[in-house]
Amino acid sequence: MTDDMDKMGGRALPSTKRSVPIALIRAREKVMGPIREMLSDSGITEQQWRILRVLEEFGPQDASSLAERACLLLPSQTRIVQTLLEKGLVTRQADEKDRRKQTVAITEAGRKIILDKLDEAQAIAARIEDVIGKKRLSELLDILDDFQKL
Repeated sequence: MTDDMDKMGGRALPSTKRSVPIALIRAREKVMGPIREMLSDSGITEQQWRILRVLEEFGPQDASSLAERACLLLPSQTRIVQTLLEKGLVTRQADEKDRRKQTVAITEAGRKIILDKLDEAQAIAARIEDVIGKKRLSELLDILDDFQKL
């Protein structure tokens, strides 16, 4: 028994080496490092990249859907979209059915950034698959998807 366990009445947290939250943070940093490097000369952040990717993949959408798909809090997404608007990478229009809602869409300039980074992004994805293996990567993605149920 460790001193920490004694201090907690025989109970202990998992080792930080086997802690899910810490392991996810470590993995995120390993994955995001090359992506940040890829984006360093593009003038956009990883959060801006996520918004552009989501808009490219799913098409124009309302702010709530965009925030959820890009894994951003709505206030952060609003600020980031404003920056992308100023850079000419997205457009924002009032929804035709509900004028209180706004629809965000990617511009050709936004698509160009994705296209310019396509080879590098594919190389990063291939490296991850090479290290983990195709089957294990698929299993990992399924497990991570299960975390959405928490």
